[in-house]
Amino acid sequence: MLKSIKSISGEPVCLWLPAKYRQPNTSEYIQGVEVATDYNAPVPKGFDVIELPAAKYLMFKSAPFAEENCGATIEDVRAAIKEYDPKTKGYLWDESNPRIQLEPIGSRGYIEMLPIKKID
Repeated sequence: MLKSIKSISGEPVCLWLPAKYRQPNTSEYIQGVEVATDYNAPVPKGFDVIELPAAKYLMFKSAPFAEENCGATIEDVRAAIKEYDPKTKGYLWDESNPRIQLEPIGSRGYIEMLPIKKID
């Protein structure tokens, strides 16, 4: 259903939404597509439109992987994320913006993006 929506990025994404973006009794982990700010086409039943601010992200990407190794590849990327300290580049993790996950596709690798903000 999400792939039928004309999207800026061309593919659905998964997001871990901070509480301020969630409606009561909804999940932290959602799927969606990025659309233009003037999007006015119908929204599928059960979906909402939310506006997120512009943010900087660090992208963590694995090497391509065999589909049967998807779970292990995701865990490897998440282990690397846990070990990474953005302070070495003058940033902090920005927990006020969503974490983003792209569909794991073996031929391109696994991708997660975490929001960052400049250290004041």
